[in-house]
Amino acid sequence: MKLKLKWILLSLVTVCSQLSFGTESIDKFINSHQEEYQQLALKIWELAEVGYQEHKSSALLQESLSTKGFKVETLPYMPTGFIAEYGEGSPVIAILGEFDALPGVSQSASPFKEKYKNNAAGHACGHHLFGAGAAWSAVTVKEWLSKNNKKGTIRFYGTPAEEGGSGKVYMVREGLFDDVDVVLHWHPGSVNHTSPRTSNANKSAKFTFKGLSAHAASAPHRGRSALDGVESMNFMVNMMREHIPQESRIHYVITKGGLAPNVIPDEAEVWYYVRHPKEKVVEELFQRTVKAAKGAAEGTETTLSYEVIHGNYSLMPNDTLQTLMYKQLIKRGGIVYDKEEKEFAEEIYKTLLNPSGSIGDQEKILPYQAFHGYGSTDVGDVSWLVPTAGARIASWVPGTPGHSWQAVASGGTTIGLKGEKLAAQVLSDTAIEIYLDPSIVEEAEKELSRRVGKDFDYFPLLGDRDPPLDYRN
Repeated sequence: MKLKLKWILLSLVTVCSQLSFGTESIDKFINSHQEEYQQLALKIWELAEVGYQEHKSSALLQESLSTKGFKVETLPYMPTGFIAEYGEGSPVIAILGEFDALPGVSQSASPFKEKYKNNAAGHACGHHLFGAGAAWSAVTVKEWLSKNNKKGTIRFYGTPAEEGGSGKVYMVREGLFDDVDVVLHWHPGSVNHTSPRTSNANKSAKFTFKGLSAHAASAPHRGRSALDGVESMNFMVNMMREHIPQESRIHYVITKGGLAPNVIPDEAEVWYYVRHPKEKVVEELFQRTVKAAKGAAEGTETTLSYEVIHGNYSLMPNDTLQTLMYKQLIKRGGIVYDKEEKEFAEEIYKTLLNPSGSIGDQEKILPYQAFHGYGSTDVGDVSWLVPTAGARIASWVPGTPGHSWQAVASGGTTIGLKGEKLAAQVLSDTAIEIYLDPSIVEEAEKELSRRVGKDFDYFPLLGDRDPPLDYRN
């Protein structure tokens, strides 16, 4: 019994020394690459390229990883997507990186709202930090593996068009995650947490109505308005809201509505998003939306066509991995502003409508607890097939909503860069722990199997279509 106890104590000392050495190495590698990857994030912020058009942003990330010894493979069907790999054998850990911007939210790194270089796009979801910070982590882990002669594979997945383009879904569909053991990711936000959250599944489509042009005053009877088709569809879908599950979300934007009031529009287009926590309900609601579109076309004597643009599953939580990541975030702590950053934050905070937090929250770590988020992400499809964990890191002024000009502004300052560094640390710490204890992979896989169920059969909500490389045109 004494011998067994002695063996256990010696084992614990060995593991603790490994973890301590690993942490020291991680900090050394993190700090040595800080200037490079923070500058990379700012370059991608400046480019602000939208989904499937992130050619320069993707090239910057590929070049950076290639020079660090990663083997980079591009994807012929998705030009801005790529995979960078280092090492061999198991565990195979994937780190996800996004880099697309959002249209219509151009903003400088100023606490006051202003257009920036007449650029229509901006990083209102912080994907410049996401991509660069994730790459920073992948390089850190690679150097740790090399320094310590550890077996294992680290991969960086450059995933384009998260915002409505479902880049990761095509990677999943092509089997590019089939041999991955664990997936790690992060996302900028206004708070720090690694709680196991779920999200809404989502499917979108562009509905195009075509009619007949005519003079709206002298010959209205000779025209058939495509815009009438769009507006009739919108009216019916809005009436439908009374009869859908309360967790659902349906929203739209008219992307084409005509160019002159005195010309009856012969073409009009509306883009719809349909969301619900369950992918099967999303599909049912989407088909009801299609029926409304067909009815609108019939009633306005126009013709209808529609194109599915994207589709995402909900996030599948994994407590095994999330609790591991939570431990790393607690160890690292939150983010402290200097005097200049605090002054910037106070100016931004004045512009927020009903902020959900207050300045100082960026220093805290939220308690570990499950919750549901009503947004959507293509990380969802990955998480149903591979054990996945993610962190939310305070890269914006507390209380800042995503997809806002305030998020763009914060992301272009040292506030965003501090969030990027913390994310790189937490992702690296988590990956190292898994390499040191591969049994974590087994437990995470068991949990995933239990959660998805024996009868689960994956089908992509976007069907068999090719990536919509022009969906932002």
